[in-house]
Amino acid sequence: MKKGAAAGLTHKQTWVVTPEMGVQHFGPGVPTVLSTPSMISMMERTCVELLTPYMEEDEQSVGFHVDVKHLAPTRMGQSATITARLEEVKEGRFRFAVEATNDQGVKIGTGSHRRALIKLKQFTSGS
Repeated sequence: MKKGAAAGLTHKQTWVVTPEMGVQHFGPGVPTVLSTPSMISMMERTCVELLTPYMEEDEQSVGFHVDVKHLAPTRMGQSATITARLEEVKEGRFRFAVEATNDQGVKIGTGSHRRALIKLKQFTSGS
């Protein structure tokens, strides 16, 4: 791991909510809004993007804990901005605070996420 990954770093990413990110998999009549799994996926991806500049070529991070509340709906076509803040770096593990806000300024999600540093070769070889 390269130097510089420390508590206090933040990263923001914005997505437009598309039908693929919705809850349509529950069948007809369900409101077309951002699904909780999609919101969590965006939160995880934002954390990965925050860490990427600090990873060596043979490193990556894997998520191992998610604790998130989905607070409010976001309709198709609206945008959602995810903010990830690195709260702790300890022994190859990273703890983040994550928050999601829609384009109307409504906080739609909040929580924490944890990731662990891995060496790609060791992780994919099973050793």
